[in-house]
Amino acid sequence: MKLGGFPERIWRRRWSRAAALPFVFILLATIVAPARRPAPATAPDAPLVYAPVVLQADAPGRRDVGRLHFLGGWSLSSPDDRLGGLSGLHVENGQAIAISDAGTLVHFPLPGTSPEPRVRFQPVTEGPGPTSRRSTRDTEALMVQGDRLWLSFERYNAIWRYDRSTLRGQSGARPPLMRRWPGNSGPETMVRLADGRVLVIAEGLDNGAPYSDALLFAGDPAVETSPVTRLRYRRTPGFRPTDAALLPDGRILILNRRLSVLRLSARLTVADVRGLAAGGIIESQEVALLEAPLAIDNMEGLAVSREQGRTIVWLLSDDDFMRLFRHTLLMKFELRL
Repeated sequence: MKLGGFPERIWRRRWSRAAALPFVFILLATIVAPARRPAPATAPDAPLVYAPVVLQADAPGRRDVGRLHFLGGWSLSSPDDRLGGLSGLHVENGQAIAISDAGTLVHFPLPGTSPEPRVRFQPVTEGPGPTSRRSTRDTEALMVQGDRLWLSFERYNAIWRYDRSTLRGQSGARPPLMRRWPGNSGPETMVRLADGRVLVIAEGLDNGAPYSDALLFAGDPAVETSPVTRLRYRRTPGFRPTDAALLPDGRILILNRRLSVLRLSARLTVADVRGLAAGGIIESQEVALLEAPLAIDNMEGLAVSREQGRTIVWLLSDDDFMRLFRHTLLMKFELRL
């Protein structure tokens, strides 16, 4: 059997070597990001390969972790170097949209929906600062509604709104309460609640602090004058938030990541922010903890969809354009709360 063009034994050997690398290399690959973007390419799309991944290599029959039931996993690859560095995630009608931290919107079909899958790239040309530097296009969070799309710029602590099809900028803001967030640990999480308000959570520094700053916008976060309430998100020690998604019952699912020399983990929690007032603390409860020996990488993207009455959770990893050490993983689960 072949997986994504590689004999299965070679794929498993390669995966095992990558998993066995010292965690210090994984940590450094995340912190020390490439100094520039991948080389520009003129083609708007490229071939996409899905290589199946099991939840746990030494227990291939395992399906459950916490309240998640594993439905499938894939390592995504392409000959185009622009596939990588993926963060925020949106899933809709068999298609996925992710944002690269090099400022590229990445569109791809979900596994099993296309006989010849291709990945399509849309550069984010409008936004804060010049387009030539990666630091000015460090886009981390993605939010989609109808024909509009919002992106957060981590190093600028800014949020911009775009036309979804053309990526033409419509509005941009650096909300005053967000301006002093750390430049490389700013707005990492953005989610629209059922009542239309928008929650933005800072990743925060990896300093052992018990909280991450959070803002709840009553209006459009890409408009400077939108009313906003300051909140705090209580972290699990060692973890920081990287994405969130709305659940059908109105609560939110939050993806939290831990990067350390000894451990690489992802923790999903569920929270209810509907009754919080200014200064309130967002409390959450664990849904699942993913770490070795499970298939795990630098998980930064989260989306929720529905299939035949089931709540589906999608997780996506950011390889930081370090293909030698890292993988772009897409994981699919059923959520059973």
